Amino acid sequence: MRLWRIENWSSHPMAVQREVLQDLVTAAQYTEFGKKYNFSKLFTLKEFKKKVPIHEYDDIKPYIHRMMEGEQNVLWNTPVTWFAKSSGTTSDKSKFIPISDESLKENHFQASKDLLSHYYKNFPSSDLLTGKGLVVGGSHQISKVNEDIQYGDLSAVLMQNSPFWGQWIRTPELSVALLDEWEEKIEKLARVTAEENVTSLAGVPTWTLLLLKRILEIKGKTTIKEVWPNLELYINGGVSFVPYKEQFDKIFGTKINYLEIYNASEGFVAAQVNPDDDGMLLFTEHGVFYEFMPVEEYGNKNPRTFGLNHVDTGINYALVMSTTGGLWRYLIGDTIMFTSLHPYKIKITGRLKHYMNAFGEEVIVDNSDKAIALAAKKTEAIVNDYTAAPVYFSENSNGAHEWLIEFEKEPDDFNTFIETLDAELKNINSDYEAKRHKNIALRLPIVHKLPAGTFTEWLRSKGKLGGQHKIPRLSNERTMLEEILKLIN
Repeated sequence: MRLWRIENWSSHPMAVQREVLQDLVTAAQYTEFGKKYNFSKLFTLKEFKKKVPIHEYDDIKPYIHRMMEGEQNVLWNTPVTWFAKSSGTTSDKSKFIPISDESLKENHFQASKDLLSHYYKNFPSSDLLTGKGLVVGGSHQISKVNEDIQYGDLSAVLMQNSPFWGQWIRTPELSVALLDEWEEKIEKLARVTAEENVTSLAGVPTWTLLLLKRILEIKGKTTIKEVWPNLELYINGGVSFVPYKEQFDKIFGTKINYLEIYNASEGFVAAQVNPDDDGMLLFTEHGVFYEFMPVEEYGNKNPRTFGLNHVDTGINYALVMSTTGGLWRYLIGDTIMFTSLHPYKIKITGRLKHYMNAFGEEVIVDNSDKAIALAAKKTEAIVNDYTAAPVYFSENSNGAHEWLIEFEKEPDDFNTFIETLDAELKNINSDYEAKRHKNIALRLPIVHKLPAGTFTEWLRSKGKLGGQHKIPRLSNERTMLEEILKLIN
């Protein structure tokens, strides 16, 4: 039955999206937000876009602040008592995303079921549900504002609200999974889960690797397959998997299935439903209405957005969402690109504010991830993490990109690594290639090898140590890069 539904929404996405928008507007017409924008009189997408402006977090923060104090019927028409503390960036300010009952059931949980349905369709002899699933997630806290209002990282909110049968097929128990102190949590996670029959694993690659290495130390084994012989699936998300795949292949010790998901605090957007897919299938029937804004429109007073019927492959779009949590035309900050239009599949290309374009080079995270992976492969290096920012023109020299890289295994030849990184960026990005021509605007990249644990130490200094916190890969200004350089000097 569910496979029929999946086939229906993936085959008729535009019709399904029209229904989703109609349901959203109808449900919220008598909320404070719905009354302000006259939802009861909005009957077309054109009217909706004309009346409701694009919102960023600061625009809706006053509404969310009131909701967190217990006020209801503000952005959404059913009680909202849960908020996901968003860790999409490592800035000092936290974002609290409202999670309604509908957000959980129609979006996050339904999308997870659809992903599982696809998995069993592709691998009918799978033993996935005969063992335990391990999620390397975040921490959980109770809001001090109001005893009825709770918040935590998205993974914690989902764990707390999962149906009772979900507790049976997950490890470890909640008291360990939701520990706040990250280093203690990794140790307990490792010791508890090393003794379980784990068949699936999910989490951000950097923190998952940390856990797996600790498990190997505890068990005295060389590969994870020796610890978990029935492991068959690793679900990754949050950052590109490209720079990490070689490390995971090695640590697992044998071939398992990798699937990428795009499950943001704002909604479960897409998932790679087959390991061989180029891109993730866009989930169109799951309580989220999508618009796609060409990135060059960002900052305009009335930016253009497109529906699915007007998007194209190879164009960088900022994702705009209206959701069952009460987000309306909300710019979540991620940028995506379509890899297929039949069906609609996407890949994450970066963040609206995570890029380098100080000289017109327009380098995005998708470019840098690919270039780093290729440079590492050519020089037999293993990269743990990286970040980069521009070096601006001075009286004595032209510009450059400065890279901070933490290696698991350093390259055979560091200069070759730098030259390959530069060459691959030229191959991938014609704007970068033009700015590098004869060193006129950009000279060869400046690359620093960081001591092991530097990025972890920087995250700790920001109070951002944890499973859903990530190092911003690219920045168009130097604040973070200078802080990390200062830390190591």
